[in-house]
Amino acid sequence: MPMVDEPQATPAETGWYRHLDLVATVVLAVATVLTAWSAFQSSQWSGVQAAAYSAASRERAESNRAQTLAGQQSIIDVMLFTDWLDALHSEGDTVVVPDPYVPDPTVYSGFLFERFRPEFRPAVHAWLAEEPLTNPAAPPSPFAMDEYVLASAQEAARLEKASDRSAATARLAIERKDNYVLATVLCASVLFFCGIGSKLGSPRRRAVMIAIGGAVLLATLVVVLTFPVHF
Repeated sequence: MPMVDEPQATPAETGWYRHLDLVATVVLAVATVLTAWSAFQSSQWSGVQAAAYSAASRERAESNRAQTLAGQQSIIDVMLFTDWLDALHSEGDTVVVPDPYVPDPTVYSGFLFERFRPEFRPAVHAWLAEEPLTNPAAPPSPFAMDEYVLASAQEAARLEKASDRSAATARLAIERKDNYVLATVLCASVLFFCGIGSKLGSPRRRAVMIAIGGAVLLATLVVVLTFPVHF
């Protein structure tokens, strides 16, 4: 009887080639999950960015209002202090007065002194104690004294620093969001390589495409694991 040749197995049916579909499926599954995770984290960090920039804008506006108030209070202090000195001069007194200075409410200088703001009075008393008319080392005015402190100016400085911190947080969130967006793009390339590879007829070409996709996925996964997460 004549010999009948048995059908030869194709390369796709022998060796490791027969596992290509399984490998491609696993790579696609991991890439899909990683894409979803990266997109989720990107949206989360986008929310952090928006909240931080909103806080920075609010704190900057509040800082400007506090700084404006501090400027207005300084003008009031300067004007009252100047009028007080003029009143002392017109009354024939001198700026060198007993310490502590006790204003006389029956005269104009005392009337003005009583209307000094509470934040300004300690600086005036400290300045008068330095005997500025006879002491060359004395500060030129109460406004140069350490005792002259404006709460509104301190609040403005605090809010400005808080605004800078919020802006820095927003910039950091942008950087992290962009990193996750890049990871999403890389995962999309993995889907591309594996999708194209599954359509190729040559097992070797399929293997090459899937291998490229797997390498990109592995590198992306390693990098993503180093990224901070936010919930």
